[in-house]
Amino acid sequence: MEQVLLLNATFEPLKVIDWKRALKLLTLGKVEVLEEYGKEVRAVTFAVRLPSVLRLLRFVKNRKKEIKFSRLNIYARDEFRCQYCGEKSESRDLTFDHVVPRRKGGKTEWTNIVTACYRCNRIKGGRPLRETDLRLRKKPVKPDWVPFIIVSVGIRSVPESWLDYLYWNAELKGS
Repeated sequence: MEQVLLLNATFEPLKVIDWKRALKLLTLGKVEVLEEYGKEVRAVTFAVRLPSVLRLLRFVKNRKKEIKFSRLNIYARDEFRCQYCGEKSESRDLTFDHVVPRRKGGKTEWTNIVTACYRCNRIKGGRPLRETDLRLRKKPVKPDWVPFIIVSVGIRSVPESWLDYLYWNAELKGS
């Protein structure tokens, strides 16, 4: 079924939830419906249109969470740029590299992993940087903020009812 955009009381996008969670929040009186889909969910005694955008009635403080160590968050931290040549690419054209190779004692952690294009990763191989002509653009660090992931979104992949509530600093494609 459909996904639902959940906004904070201040109209800031919080997250995308599934329609079942959306109906639960609605029946508990915790949200108001701002936009709806054309579809309905029917029960024996009632029918309700599926919400598309919900706004919480009470402000929820966005708690700072531990940043998940993941490939996508590494790419976001490094702005989807190879940390050796500086070339910006889509995630499918990137990989990650251990600055200090694992066979030389390097760990898989924020401070030893960087985004790399396939070409630079092949050039570096399993060697330390000092044995190559490559140089790091910036030192890898653990972010103390949730990486803001800039995604190139196809305009048709986002429900039209969400467009007024999202902050578009992402590149939109008309395809």
